[in-house]
Amino acid sequence: MEEEDERRDRPAVVPSADPSEDRETGRPSSDSDPDPDPGRQRFVRTALIFYGAMGCGALLWRMAVSSQTIFEPGVGPLVGASSLWTAAAAGLVVGLASVGISELLTRGTELGERLADVLAESLAGVSMGDAILLALASGLAEEMLFRGALQPAVGIVWASLIFGACHFLPRRDIAIWSLYAVAMGFAFGWLFEWTGHLLAPIVAHTVVNGINIPRLARRSPQTKPKTRPE
Repeated sequence: MEEEDERRDRPAVVPSADPSEDRETGRPSSDSDPDPDPGRQRFVRTALIFYGAMGCGALLWRMAVSSQTIFEPGVGPLVGASSLWTAAAAGLVVGLASVGISELLTRGTELGERLADVLAESLAGVSMGDAILLALASGLAEEMLFRGALQPAVGIVWASLIFGACHFLPRRDIAIWSLYAVAMGFAFGWLFEWTGHLLAPIVAHTVVNGINIPRLARRSPQTKPKTRPE
């Protein structure tokens, strides 16, 4: 009788209709979180290794051809050497302005919108944390190469043109990206020479990528909620 009373007093476990919850405890199941896409993980790892090698190569190149550090433009700064805070602030302003221009192009032109869709497809499945890592790595490594090592050797014009060529996509409908990259190359190169410190274009480039990469990843069709058919 005592055992029957205990069973009667014991609360019944109501099975959860949510498959993400454990049926016995009602707590979220550990199997409910989707596993990260292995392909995307490889993509991020490969990109980080690539940018690491790019930065190291740029540093060794500049050390081999110049007695100056990679953070100096090789020519006298246009307004006198800026402090680190001034260089960082200038980079922040240019970076935010660049993001604003790209947003206007995306919203106001068909070419800009198509480019955003193409770039979003390549970033589908990239998490916020990975997007920030990619932004930091690309902003640092590309500026070390194109501004820190290449620009003092060939000048701002050729460095900017090569920067644009490296962002070339062999599709006529999105050729605007290469032109935009050339313009950004001139802007970053001017920042480098104007402030006298590589920190300025690094901050500008990182701000651009740090805002645009996560937004493009969220723009991907894979991240949009699926609607049920009527």
